[in-house]
Amino acid sequence: MMVCEAEALKLPPAERASLAQRLIASLDDLSDGQIEQLWLDEATRRDHEYKAGNVGARSADDVLRDARAALS
Repeated sequence: MMVCEAEALKLPPAERASLAQRLIASLDDLSDGQIEQLWLDEATRRDHEYKAGNVGARSADDVLRDARAALS
């Protein structure tokens, strides 16, 4: 965990929420290309985690069935 993340988690809930809102709003300043690159990086990270055996996978049918059941 990064030092700034650890420090942010020590903040009271209201201050953490305010910080989270400001951080999310700052993402609006990203260009479409930057956002696309961030999603590509995230997909690559998830692929590496899956291939390394650190995370499991579920079929789309299972996920959709569970989602429908949760919404019913």
